[in-house]
Amino acid sequence: MSLGNFLRIEREQGGGSRHYVVHLQDPKFSVELTPDPAAPDRVGRGVIKRVCVPNSWAGDYGQYAKLIGAAQEFFGQSGGEPLPKTVVRRLGL
Repeated sequence: MSLGNFLRIEREQGGGSRHYVVHLQDPKFSVELTPDPAAPDRVGRGVIKRVCVPNSWAGDYGQYAKLIGAAQEFFGQSGGEPLPKTVVRRLGL
């Protein structure tokens, strides 16, 4: 499983941030995660809040569990909390 098939999206809302991991290849799906406060780095692999999948996912749940596990692994490797928008804009990132 290539972690290059995933994209992390972070959105600021209501004084906090929401974290999404999207699988870009078939089957396309998204997972909303929150950083794990119990992890040593305060992020860990994330805690799953929501999974959005197409209706055609009824079937081999073991395979889909592997994909969601890979999404959590990608979340953990892609970094922790996002940089504040003022810093991102100032650095031109």
